[in-house]
Amino acid sequence: MLQDARARTLELVAGLDRERLMGPQLDIVNPLLWEIGHLAWFHEHFILRGLDGQPPLMSEADGLYDSARVPHGTRWSIPLPPLVDTLAYMASVHDALVRRLAGREPTPQEAELYQLVTYHEDMHDEAFTYSRQTLGYPAPTFAVSTSARAAGSGPWPGDVPVSGGIWRLGSEPGDGFVFDNEKWAHPVPVTPFRIARAPVTNAEFAAFVTDGGYREAAYWDPEGAKWREGCRAEHPVYWTRRGAREWTVRRFDREEPLAPDQPVIHVNWHEANAYCRWAGRRLPTEAEWEAAAAGAPALPDTLSETKRAYPWGVEVPTPELANLDGGHLGCVDVAAHPEGDSAWGCRQMIGNVWEWTASPFLPFPGFAPDAYKEYGPVANPQRLPRVDHAARMVPPVPEATP
Repeated sequence: MLQDARARTLELVAGLDRERLMGPQLDIVNPLLWEIGHLAWFHEHFILRGLDGQPPLMSEADGLYDSARVPHGTRWSIPLPPLVDTLAYMASVHDALVRRLAGREPTPQEAELYQLVTYHEDMHDEAFTYSRQTLGYPAPTFAVSTSARAAGSGPWPGDVPVSGGIWRLGSEPGDGFVFDNEKWAHPVPVTPFRIARAPVTNAEFAAFVTDGGYREAAYWDPEGAKWREGCRAEHPVYWTRRGAREWTVRRFDREEPLAPDQPVIHVNWHEANAYCRWAGRRLPTEAEWEAAAAGAPALPDTLSETKRAYPWGVEVPTPELANLDGGHLGCVDVAAHPEGDSAWGCRQMIGNVWEWTASPFLPFPGFAPDAYKEYGPVANPQRLPRVDHAARMVPPVPEATP
């Protein structure tokens, strides 16, 4: 797992010169060269130094790569080592982490920390990918050459009913590794509701744009209107109009026709909320979304007390069940992966696209931050995306389950 994450990281930065590894200073990205060093520092800080008490391999590493100490805006101006030295530092740390577990099983504490650093690297690999998209760099080369329609095609319209009951939101002790923002499960009442079987598609969102959705003030709350007016948004950020009803979208450094039945991506919470108002719908709450993804029906007409490990059950994810791990380097149509449906019939509740909810990203009851506080809800108060971003909607008035 650790080695797979590192291989993906190296693929994501391959072929970029120092100018591109630094890139322009933007609030929404980091210099990729800084991120590479930060990953190495993170592994070393928590395991080699924190667990083993070793001295730092790079004397100046804390002053360069500790995200809690190095303000975002300074990461372009600090004296970062050249790529060859940064990769050598990364390789030294990685090799040391592999050697220290050679021929033995990790202790529970070691297993927890190895998972932490690996999942942290996975999240930065997502950041490397969206940075390449944001900056218009060529697509990374790791994706398999699979047609985006090969896994299934078309729209998947309609709603499904979800029973009400008491939903335990969050993770239970004993579930395995979880980040602190999922600790711990607590009861949340859920009223019976209906939810879309699939995320909003490009075609559906294009109808909102064509109907003047970005110009109609009634669809935007004050904060959303301020954002829209500030950036003069008229459509999703990477869309370009070609004729009256045709659109292209920038995918890394290329323009492609907008795929009508793929989920709309790169829309923020304000855009998702405005679309819902236009459509006469609303975003689900976090508890509703999770119940639709991992819940199951129980008699009499209520939510089961048992939460599924995955939407489809206990089988570990496969390419047939979900679009994961960058295999398509993008989205597939919303009708794809029927084998991965939840108990209620919701499709793609894992993989393919992140989805917005109506819930803010706030601490659960009794929240206590883990070792890496920068990823917690106290450090990052914002709206909560659950699985960038599409919306899966519910009707405005809850309906009883038939």
